[in-house]
Amino acid sequence: MTAQAPAGYTYGSTPPSPVTPDEFEKLKATVLLTADDEEALRMAGDVLEDQVEDVLDVWYGFVAAHPHLVAYFATPDGAVLQDYLARVRGRFGRWILDSCRRPYDGEWLSYAHEIGLRHTFDKKNRTDDAPSVPHISLRYMVGFIYPITATMRPFLAKKGHSDEDVERMHQAWFKTVTLQVALWLRPYSPEKW
Repeated sequence: MTAQAPAGYTYGSTPPSPVTPDEFEKLKATVLLTADDEEALRMAGDVLEDQVEDVLDVWYGFVAAHPHLVAYFATPDGAVLQDYLARVRGRFGRWILDSCRRPYDGEWLSYAHEIGLRHTFDKKNRTDDAPSVPHISLRYMVGFIYPITATMRPFLAKKGHSDEDVERMHQAWFKTVTLQVALWLRPYSPEKW
């Protein structure tokens, strides 16, 4: 990752995740993420590298088309915060490539936990000092798995890979999104659960 880091991107400098390495391995096994999937994700990173802005245009268009989603980038009275959307967009784009290219190690796990925190009362808005609503509902975190997965396939198919390779990349993408959302939800749950 040689490009300048987006504002608020703190990969490599976040506190350790409360998820233990053993728990993390079990979660990866639960979503069936394998070494072959990690290889397919690296291939996807090469395919997506010059398409990140196009992917984000689709995702941001989806959010903008749904007032209940764009409300999470707005003030409590509904004024959309364009500068907040732009700052988050930079990190969202970096997340795409990190999901494909970073090793799924302790640093990756710690940053996944940080991303989760940034959607909750604990840390939402702090990174950007945004005067937005204080929390993203858990149901939308889970619900977003589908659009973030389904909309990726056309981008993965744009570089002339075989149907089999496109399917491998797409399935690996689905697995990593599911894995990460499961990790992002950790801050939503009381320890006893």
